[in-house]
Amino acid sequence: MKKFKTAKESRVSITELMLPAHSNFGGKVHGGYILSLMDQIAFACASRHSQSYCVTASVNRVDFLNPIDVGELVTLKASINYTGRTSMVVGVRVESENIQTGEVKHCNSSYFTMVAKDENGNNIEVPGLIVKDKQGMRRFARSKERKLSAYDRDSKYASKAFKVNQYLEFLEGENVKLDLD
Repeated sequence: MKKFKTAKESRVSITELMLPAHSNFGGKVHGGYILSLMDQIAFACASRHSQSYCVTASVNRVDFLNPIDVGELVTLKASINYTGRTSMVVGVRVESENIQTGEVKHCNSSYFTMVAKDENGNNIEVPGLIVKDKQGMRRFARSKERKLSAYDRDSKYASKAFKVNQYLEFLEGENVKLDLD
């Protein structure tokens, strides 16, 4: 296995026609179905990069930007944005295309943290990422920043460290009624 790989070596894309079976009660493609496709392509990309079985550790921010209609083509693109020791951040972009008009809409972008596993379920090391351009550097740095922010946020709000009095003013003007014991 290579010690380092480019993002291009692991890129994956799929296109699928959205069928009535994929729709919700509002007649649009169900968000859960799109999330399932996103998880599948993140797995494929991470597995290609690491040459091993991978699991989803977390998904960072899923914003549904535009609805997807039945009959549209949905294209998902996945690329490695960041590599740690045993984990990878896979950027996933979702676009829909109206096959009659050719209009393409950006529907979602999200970031999946995937962890490589061996046959016994233990974490294994992954190849590093060769960054070849400014865009790759931006993606790597942004992923690292997101990772650090998540750690800081989780630490700040850890149950044992949380002090109610420090956040009373923070909640003013919010749609909340405090009834603390």
